[in-house]
Amino acid sequence: MDILKKPLITEKQTIDTDKLGTFGFIVDKRANKIEIKKEIEKLYGVHVTDIRTLILPAKAKSRFTKAGVLSGRKGSYKKAIVTIAEGETIDFFTDL
Repeated sequence: MDILKKPLITEKQTIDTDKLGTFGFIVDKRANKIEIKKEIEKLYGVHVTDIRTLILPAKAKSRFTKAGVLSGRKGSYKKAIVTIAEGETIDFFTDL
């Protein structure tokens, strides 16, 4: 099971990272907080102090095009907000 799917890089999460020192990740729905903590500490070499998780529900999406209204669904996913020890940081852009 691949626990961490991708980091959450949004405007709101970037502001929270600067102010509060929290980082967001999209994780597997079946993963629990202990597994998420171990994976982050192993991959990024930081000490995790707190984890909050939430499952966002699926949404119906539609858009108007020349061909008419296209309807679909955006799937649900699990998000983890991770607080790391003070003085430590995670750099998502070093591998680019």
